[in-house]
Amino acid sequence: MKLNKLSVVFCVVVLLLGSGDISVLCEEEELIKMTTAKPLLGGVHDCRGSRNSVEIESLARFAVQEHNKHENTLLEFARVLKVKEQVVAGKLYHLTLEAIDAGKKKIYEAKVWVKPWMNFKELQEFKHAGDVPSFTSSDLGVKRGWREVPTHDPTVQDAADHAVKTIQQRSNSLFPYELLDILKAKAEVIENFVKLDLLLKVKRGIKEEKFKVEVHRNIEGNYYLNQMEQDLT
Repeated sequence: MKLNKLSVVFCVVVLLLGSGDISVLCEEEELIKMTTAKPLLGGVHDCRGSRNSVEIESLARFAVQEHNKHENTLLEFARVLKVKEQVVAGKLYHLTLEAIDAGKKKIYEAKVWVKPWMNFKELQEFKHAGDVPSFTSSDLGVKRGWREVPTHDPTVQDAADHAVKTIQQRSNSLFPYELLDILKAKAEVIENFVKLDLLLKVKRGIKEEKFKVEVHRNIEGNYYLNQMEQDLT
């Protein structure tokens, strides 16, 4: 009630000062409304940082914790599979993550709104996106040959991480390679091992590069980088 009376007094004073100040007061009121509203969405683009960074993993863990708290669940965070961002009133992070639900690995998509200057962080959305698939002959079909597979698949992610680590080991660069995104992924199952053909976008210092790689995974789950070449297109 005090707030209402105070508002009336302000209106009277503004009317006495002249009509020019009324629009200023209205603009300020709209600004207050904007700061408490949902984020205005811009274009979604690749996150500048690595999906394996401490900041991104912290956001993913926060998303799982908030979901557990609000939905009374017991999901256990496993890892980040993919991340994109939007510039809004702050940033809206689009996360694809892997979590464990009652011993079973599942894939979830989450959106976290962050305003660093206000120390503000809020879970906007959290939903189940599917179970973690596995590469078998039945998954890819009876016929031999390459098949398109999801870039967020955990096997694809592990193969990409292994490829980037190997590229770093074979490089003389002082700057570490960071995996930014998996642009394309194909797979072929041959008896007891899987061949993965990937197009990776990586960062080295301030320079972004693309690599075509072929990674093999044997029956024991070990990875080996069979081929790699820089993509100049």
